[in-house]
Parts: sequence; C-alpha cells; structure tokens
Amino acid sequence: MKARLIAAALTLLGSTAALAQVPATQAAPGAGPQPGQRLVVDITGGISQPMPIAIPAMPTPVVAHSAAGQTDALGVQVAQIVLNDLKGSGLFKPVAADHAVAFQQVTAPDYGYWDTTGASALVQGFVQANGDGTLTVGCYLYDVSAKQELARQGFVVSPAQWRRAAHKCADTVYTRVTGEGPYFDSRVAYVSETGPKNHRTKRLAIMDQDGANHHFLTNGQSLVLTPRFAPSQQQIVYMAFTNNRPRIYTYNVATGQQRLVVDAPNMTLSPRFSPNGQSIVYSMSVGGNTQIYRVPAGGGTPIRLTNAPGINTAPCYSPDGSRIVFESDRSGGQQLYVMDADGGNQHRISFGGGRHATPVWSPRGDLIAFTKIGGGFNVGVMAPDGSGEKILTHGWQDEGPSWSPNGRVIMFFRTGQGSGKADLWSVDLTGVNERRIPTPLDGSDPAWSPLLP
Repeated sequence: MKARLIAAALTLLGSTAALAQVPATQAAPGAGPQPGQRLVVDITGGISQPMPIAIPAMPTPVVAHSAAGQTDALGVQVAQIVLNDLKGSGLFKPVAADHAVAFQQVTAPDYGYWDTTGASALVQGFVQANGDGTLTVGCYLYDVSAKQELARQGFVVSPAQWRRAAHKCADTVYTRVTGEGPYFDSRVAYVSETGPKNHRTKRLAIMDQDGANHHFLTNGQSLVLTPRFAPSQQQIVYMAFTNNRPRIYTYNVATGQQRLVVDAPNMTLSPRFSPNGQSIVYSMSVGGNTQIYRVPAGGGTPIRLTNAPGINTAPCYSPDGSRIVFESDRSGGQQLYVMDADGGNQHRISFGGGRHATPVWSPRGDLIAFTKIGGGFNVGVMAPDGSGEKILTHGWQDEGPSWSPNGRVIMFFRTGQGSGKADLWSVDLTGVNERRIPTPLDGSDPAWSPLLP
C-alpha cells in the first residue's frame, strides 16, 4: 500500500494548506510536548492504568459506493479496527463513543463533549471515495485536556487495502502516545491444524496480526512445520514432510511459488532467514548428531557452523546478522548458546533450573525470547548475555515465541492439557496483557512478519 499526504487527494474543509505542510511520517505542527502536557501511557507497568481513549465512527463527506462497501459503513468499521488494535495492546481503554461526528468536526473536535466522557485522547478521522476508485482514510489524534492536535496521517489505498489503512491509523496513535515503534500493520504465518491428536493435518496459513484476511497457503497433503518470514516478507521458509521425507522449502507469498532449498537424505529442520535475506540457517541430523548449517537462500552447498556432539538446533540471527542464538544439549540438557555468524565463539548463556529452547532474538536486539521447560512449558525473555531472565506466561504448555515488529509483544502457541489442541496467543513484555489470537482452526508455530511496506 502506498501512503501519501491526505492533501494530495482532497481538500479538507479549508485545512488543506495546513495539512500539506505535514510530512506523512511526522506529527502535525504543535504536536511536540508542551509545558504541563503529559499525554503518555506507562509501557512498563502493564495495564493497571490504561489510557482512556475515544474513537467514534469516522464520517464521510459524501456517502458513496466503493468496491469495499459504502463509505459511511467503512467509517464505522475503520474506527472499530483502530479501537480493537489499541485496546488489544493493553495500553488503552476505549470509552463510550456514541457521539456522532460531523465531517466538519473531524478537524475541529467538540472538546467540551469529549472531556465529559473521561477520555484523555481522541481519535477522529474520515473515509472518502476518490474518483479513481481509491479510498482516502484520514486519521487525527487529539489531546482532550490540552485541546490540541497531536498527530495526523492520511492514507490513499485501493478498496482491498482499507483494513491496512485502519491498522496504520492505530499505529500512528500508538507510536505518538507510547514512543514505541508500530506493529499493527503486519501479518502472521502459522501452522493451521485439524484432525485427531495422533493424525493431525497441518497446513501453512497466513493472516493479518488481528486474525483477519485469513487464507491457507498449502493444501495439507504434506505436513508443514516452523514457517519463518524473510525480511522482505515476500517469502516464507519452512520444513515440510514430502513423501515422508523432511525438506526445506521457501514459499513466495505474492506468487504462490514453492521452491525446494534443502533436499538432503537426513532430517532437516528449524530453518530461518538471515537478516539480509541472503542465507538460511537450519539444522540437519547426521550420524546421530544434529548440527547447524548455513545455505544460500536460493539453495546451494551448505556450510556447517557447529560441531558439538548432541542436538544443536533452532538457530536465530541477531538483528545485525553478527551472531546466532541456538539451543543445544551438549551440556546434558537443552540450553541456549550464542555464537558468531561464522560459527566461532560458541558459549552458553542460559543457566539455573529447567531447560531452555526455541530462542528468538528480538528485532530490537535487546532481548532473546525462549521456551522454558520445567514443571510445564512457558515463554520467557532474557538479555543476550543470559542476564535478567523473566518468565512471561504460566500456561500448561506455552511455546514457540515470535516477536512483533517493534519488539514489545510476543506471539506463541498454547496447547491444552490432554486435548492436544493448540491456539495462538500473545503477551507483552510486562507479562500482564495476555490474549488469544483468533484462528479458524487450531494453530501452532506462529511467525510474526516485519511491518508491511
């Protein structure tokens, strides 16, 4: 989706001149902190004090039909998506927003009314059908107490992309208020599961981060595991059992083309792209040991990176590509190790009780998420040197963490005790805001994409 200034698409009730001065990547004039102004939320203390925010339905200048539906109905839906995104973050508490906003009020809020609702922040916007078949979605953030505009953003999209405009609006609000990076305009690939516990059908599936726009990528004839996005998001690497033989494939999301990358006679598993997308690291079992290898993303001759006895698996690069975290049982049980990207300087970072598995480096580089095994399976985080270990979940079997693009939220899958059924869940770094992610069928092995371009 191409985002550009609202002013390039319409005249907004005489405010076009002011709007045209606002680059699409920054807040409007006067949006910086003012004396006495404290419109912020606590991003470290959990959800004890979420910010009250009002998000009324977004009006339209003229009710018009588009390929996505009537513009007045879309205004209701866009506002609801923004509300759901912000509420789901655990940092915002929506207040009743039954007040109908006239189109003329989008840039001139009724601060007196919104102050009576208890809202600290207000999100208003509009949806307009354009002559070329596109839609324009405007998004404005206001500080109710200070009676001040904090941010504005506009998105011109095809009708098929209207939901992305809503997610981008939510990202605009989230980043302006919290200071954190955006993450709502992203996707999740995962393994969709169905069937009895001992004979599961596992298909590769993809959806928006909120569960919308869901569709299957594979037909279930081959069992698939561990999908992982390329940095460009156009490809997913995964393992599939084809004719009862484990192989590593890439899947082009745009074209649907599958490509065989590793076709070895041995067990191959846990593939993942390098940060530049040029290589894939994976594990392969040879002679009773499982070692980590690197291969060009298009296939080729693999290079072995580990040579320790036992099982060395689940490799994941640091964001700068200089190091790799992985799990190994070379010390007698599953623990986390870090090595240089060429395999040098291998050293253990996890200690203490229990075992540690499935490590994933945060996109910010400051933390490593993992599965803690001991009295159950739970998801935790630690610093890259092993310090500051913190367990975030406390389910019966929580595993397979994957980071949001901004490194603040972790998605994982939770298996019910005795049922074998798995669902996708997310939790933030406080460990407080935990929620289930809707999927049509059971779900496991989530992989969160980078932000969509």
